[in-house]
Order: sequence, then C-alpha cells, then structure tokens
Amino acid sequence: MVTILLAVDGSECAQRAAAHLVEHRNWYQEAPVVHLLYVHPPIPVGLVQAHLSHETVERHYREEAEQDLASVEARLKAAGMAYQRHIHVGQPAQVIAHQAQELQVDLVLMGSHGRGAVSGALLGSVATKVLHLCERPVLLVK
Repeated sequence: MVTILLAVDGSECAQRAAAHLVEHRNWYQEAPVVHLLYVHPPIPVGLVQAHLSHETVERHYREEAEQDLASVEARLKAAGMAYQRHIHVGQPAQVIAHQAQELQVDLVLMGSHGRGAVSGALLGSVATKVLHLCERPVLLVK
C-alpha cells in the first residue's frame, strides 16, 4: 500500500497539490494512505509570548491550521479519500522532511510556487529545502 505525505499550507499551490492527488488516485492499485501535514512557523519568542499565555498561542496555531486545512480536507472527503491529519509547529521544510522519514512515506506531495531559480535562491523556498533535506521521493505540483 502506498503512503503519501501531503504537505499543505493554505495556499493555492497546496490546493493544486491536493487536486493532483485526488485526480490521480487511480494511479495506485489500492487507495493510498494519506498523511495530511500542516506546519505552522513558530511565533518569534520574546515580547509577543511574554504577553500571551501558552494556551492562547496553542489556540492560534490550531485555529489557523484548521482554517487552512478545511478546503483540502473537504476535497479529500468528497473524493472518498481517508487521511490522517498532522499539525506541527516548526520550520516547514525541516518538519516535512522529518515527518516523511518518521512516517516512512513512499512519496511527499506538495505544491510549488514556481518562482524560478533566481527568485527561489533569493527568497528561499520550502519546496527546494524539502528536496535537499528529504530522503523520500518528492513530487512538486506547480
């Protein structure tokens, strides 16, 4: 059975990756096991956290994740695809690569903004970092 890590962030690119998975689910003999991953970048430590309780910060992470996951989850449910939801806080590329290894997935699927080499080099790219860090195959949907 194929295991796929679908990494999403609420962007249109993530929507395209989810659509790609749904449209191509027949590529697999059996329904793939889907791990739906959302990684929230950490709120900078310092004055902000000095004024907010741990519970408030955790609620913020959870609410934002649920909002960004809602449309992808609806798409997967409409297609009859089961999934397991994972929400983490950390540096997205590192968390995606770590979860891919930890879950022993066969494929990491994610969207790419497709900004190109120069823009990607200047701005950095989660997708590019995942390609470098991940030991598992990665499929980028542009």
